[in-house]
Amino acid sequence: MKKEWFGEWFNSPYYHILYKNRDNAEARKFIDNLTAHLKITTGHQLMDLACGKGRHAIYLNKKGFEVTGLDLSEENIKHARQFANDRLHFEVHDMRLSYENQQFDFVFNLFTSFGYFETKKEHEAAVASVAQSLKPEGKFILDFLNPYTVIHHLIPEEIKTIDNIEFHITKDISPDDYIVKNIRFKDENKDYQFVEKVKALRRADFLQYFEKAGLEIISIFGDYDLSSYVAEESERMIFVVEKV
Repeated sequence: MKKEWFGEWFNSPYYHILYKNRDNAEARKFIDNLTAHLKITTGHQLMDLACGKGRHAIYLNKKGFEVTGLDLSEENIKHARQFANDRLHFEVHDMRLSYENQQFDFVFNLFTSFGYFETKKEHEAAVASVAQSLKPEGKFILDFLNPYTVIHHLIPEEIKTIDNIEFHITKDISPDDYIVKNIRFKDENKDYQFVEKVKALRRADFLQYFEKAGLEIISIFGDYDLSSYVAEESERMIFVVEKV
């Protein structure tokens, strides 16, 4: 059975080469802002859902928090586990499946780690599984791209050279409303091609998912400084919702 695109691409070493220059300072600042705003304490249980190699989870743990990082990629979790300790754990897990009931005070899903699936039912299942993992009055923080600004500022074609690999990247909007990035490159005389597909989910889509899962909107922020969300202008669409 062929892997879904995210199972194949996120497990590839080339994914981490292409995105090796991500802004870790910005990520840490966002975590600082969130933990202060939400008044998270060291007694709370945190989940980092779709944690990748664990950069957010590791930083949260360094701030003193107990964190469980979950990701579908075996390679990501293998890498992250070298940083594990008695208050930092990593497991391979598919977010569409239930994990643990009423275990967590806060669940984080950061850096557009959502919208990957083919059907509305799968996206609903992912949100429902988060709700199941939250304690009563627990909060889910979902950090997603702002589809309005991404589509408006879409760069159709670009070339990035990283570690002597020339990545040819094209972007388009598919007829079924996915933001599609095709990535082609050659390494050691072998041709590679990968794809990224993120559903251009709007605010109204998320509100439906949250309501169906028994989650109530607390705040919607538009950037990592936690400014208010403005549909036509904001860089991000960051939801804070609570289990009711």
